[in-house]
This record gives sequence, C-alpha cells and structure tokens, in this order.
Amino acid sequence: MSANLFDILARNIADPDATAIETLTAGTISYGDLIARTGRMANALTGLGVKPGDRVAVQVEKSVEAITLYLATVRAGAVFLPLNTGYTPTEMDYFIGDAEPAILVCDPARQADLQETAGRAGARLMTLDAAGGGSLTDAAAAAPDAFETVPRQADDLAALLYTSGTTGRSKGAMLTHGNLVSNAQALREAWHYTDRDVLIHALPIFHTHGLFVATNVTLLSGASMIFLPKFDMDRIFEAMARATVLMGVPTFYVRLLEDDMLNAETTRNMRLFISGSAPLLAETHREWQARTGHAILERYGMTETNMNASNPYEGDRVAGTVGLPLPGVEIIVTDPETGAELPQGEIGMIEVRGANVFKGYWRMPDKTAAELRDNGFFITGDLGLIDQRGYVHIVGRGKDLIITGGYNVYPKEIETEIDAIPGMIESAVIGIPHRDFGEAVTAVVVPAAGSVVTEPAIIAALEARLARFKQPKRVMFLNELPRNTMGKVQKNLLRDQFAELYD
Repeated sequence: MSANLFDILARNIADPDATAIETLTAGTISYGDLIARTGRMANALTGLGVKPGDRVAVQVEKSVEAITLYLATVRAGAVFLPLNTGYTPTEMDYFIGDAEPAILVCDPARQADLQETAGRAGARLMTLDAAGGGSLTDAAAAAPDAFETVPRQADDLAALLYTSGTTGRSKGAMLTHGNLVSNAQALREAWHYTDRDVLIHALPIFHTHGLFVATNVTLLSGASMIFLPKFDMDRIFEAMARATVLMGVPTFYVRLLEDDMLNAETTRNMRLFISGSAPLLAETHREWQARTGHAILERYGMTETNMNASNPYEGDRVAGTVGLPLPGVEIIVTDPETGAELPQGEIGMIEVRGANVFKGYWRMPDKTAAELRDNGFFITGDLGLIDQRGYVHIVGRGKDLIITGGYNVYPKEIETEIDAIPGMIESAVIGIPHRDFGEAVTAVVVPAAGSVVTEPAIIAALEARLARFKQPKRVMFLNELPRNTMGKVQKNLLRDQFAELYD
C-alpha cells in the first residue's frame, strides 16, 4: 500500500460532501472538490515536466490554490518547497540555486525579479497570485480531474524546508511522507481532533506550523478550516462563534488580549487554543485563562522534527513548559560535551527520536552526521530539562537562533549585512524578550571612529537586503563588544545588558 501522504489523507475522507475549507471570497470547498482540484493541479505539474522527486519551489501569498498546489505536489510524488513571502530576490537566489527545483511558482508581481534566478537553476517559472489566478492555475483549469496518485514509500521525500543553523547559510531539512503522516496522526490523537472540529486557520503556510500542523491535522481528521489570509482580529472573533480550535503564535494571543471583546462568552464555543513557534510568556498564559476560562495548550516543535511535545489535552497545562513527549516520540536530555544522558531535572541538550525526525539536510552529509546520531536521536540545539512529572522545559538554545513572531532568524546573516555598511567595525545580533514577538531581533554595533552612521541609516540599509522579519527592531551602539579570553563575543552579556529594552 502506498505511503504517500496524499493517499493517507484521502483514505480518511468519510464524506466527500463535507466542508474542507471555508474562505472569505470563494465560499466553501468540499473534500470532493478539493480532491478534484488537486487532480487538475497534479496533471498540470506533470504536464510541465515535474517528475517524482523533483522539487517544486513556491513563494506565493496564502490561498486555497496554494494549499491545492502543496497537496498536488505530494500527490504527484514531487517534493514541496515553501518559501517565506518576505524573502528578497537576493535570498531567493540562494534557495533556488541550492534546491534546483523543476518549477518555481511565484506571485506575478515578483516574476521579473525572479526570472534570472529561475533560469540559472534550470527552473520553469510559473505564477500564482493571492486570488488564486496565474499561469499555473490556467494550466490546471485545462487539465482533467482524474489523476493516479504516485505511490511513495514512507522514506521518500515529501517536502524540503529551509531552516537556520549555527554556521553558514540556511539548511534544507528533508522531510519524508512518513515524517509528516506520523506527526499528523500523533497530534490528532494528542489533541482529540475529530471531524466535528472547525479550525481558525490564520497562520502563514510557508512553514511547519501553518502547513503541516494546522493543515495536515485538520485534513487527516476530516475536519474543516476557516481559511483566513492573515491574522485579522475582527475575523477571528467572528469565527470563534462557530469554530472549535485556534492555532496561533504568542503574538496572536497577546493581541487578542488587548481587545475588550475577549471573554468567556466570546470563546464559549471553542474547545482548544494552541500556541507554538515561539515561547509563550507565563504572564500571557495566566491572563488568557483568567479572561476566558481556557488554558492555552503550548507545544514544542521545529522544522527538522515537526512537533515533539505538547501540554496535555486532559491534565495540567503548565505555563512555562512545552508539556510531554507526543505519542511515538522520545525526548532525552544529554551532556552537550559527551552526549551522555543526564539524570532527571538536570539541564542539558535536548535530543529527539521518532518517526517524526527528518531524513537529514539537503546535500549536507557532514552537517547531517553532526546533528543526527547513529542511534536516531536528533541534537536539537535547545537546552532544557525534564522535570519529575515528565514535562519538558526549554531554558535556552545552544545555537544563536532567534525566534521572532514564529520565524527563525540566524544572526550571522544579519551581522554580515551590517558589517558591510560603511562606517561599521563589527556587530552582534541577539534576540531580546518581547511581549508581542517572543524575541525581537536586536543589533549591537561598533562604529568606526568618527563614523556618523545612525540607527535609522542602518535599518534603511537592510530593508532591501533582508526579509522584514529579519530586520532589527532596534540598533544599539557600543564602543566595543564584550569578549571572553578566546576572543569570542559574549552574546549572553549583551542579552543581559539590553534585557529590558522592550519592556
């Protein structure tokens, strides 16, 4: 039997007439209609020369057609590569050059900027806009509904997602059909998801949270989703009257708490509020429960592993923890130097093993070997502990990774751009606690003697070079950066110095 993710999702459809997706503009789309749409799109892709194993790179706005493209790609046996819509042409040049996709799908407004990039990589450039129009949907409209799903093994690639690391440029995490299926099944069980659920989907769909967690779990359960283009306070309050689940990042909950409409009455139809992608402040957790009577369920995952742990659906949802390992997932804490497992309660490196753990890094065998042990455990780079009840606590990161608004940001990339600005000697980019974003990207710079460079000038210089979420919220000036005896910049001291910058 095929292990293709699409086959498994399709086998779980009990009622083809049931609503799969509800949109603001296109009305409701049934499961039967969604299957037909993926058939037309899969035929369009294969007609454009896409073969099993080929990458389909996608930088488009959120739409039902974009979800259809994702499902059609895996149905055709190809590998889906979603890219953040905030990436600049410079950043896209790296991703496309590294992944070498057969097709690059972009918004028509970006077509001219990406034409040369696509050409260098040998990719065919197609378009898809926020309304679902473009050359790709034109090709799909002329294609038949019927498509024989390409059989895949559990170990075959289904997606390639780029993630930040400690050195060099972004790495492509290779996710298999088995990875995605196992995690969706585990989350469905852990969160008691059924076909009666209605999800408010307000997340972007170019990363794990909105694409795999929200979408896969909903479709695998035969549930439905209210598909919002973006976070919209009014739309979310309106949807809560008939929805049952909201998946969000901490920013969602902070902003909803700022509205007087949030109370036990407006949330009475909801059964579950889930938060992830960045740490949720205990203050937010407590305030939400006091206002609504609901305890937010925080979980823990990453690009390479999908979801690893979750606070329990039934039981204590402990603020400041990410809960218990999901079904089928093992989590241990090890000594960062020796790799030896540490006793309960001791802080060390979090390692994860299970069917959810990725296959490795795209075209980076050395990096794969360094972070994926022979025994199957993945070294996450996160520091934490497991308490006596088995709850996992994340206390910091061994890597310099910054998580801001649910997006991963690697400081070295930003530091390289800042250091290239005339009048700069060096820089250090750190994450500082921020109520809204979890962490705010913050640059600490050392200007050359006599330099007149200013904070606004540095921020302006980065606007065309970096995606908006990577751009520093603030730039702070020092005469020199703190260093240890080996000359390494002590970012922990900088984080302490500017810890209250956003209070």
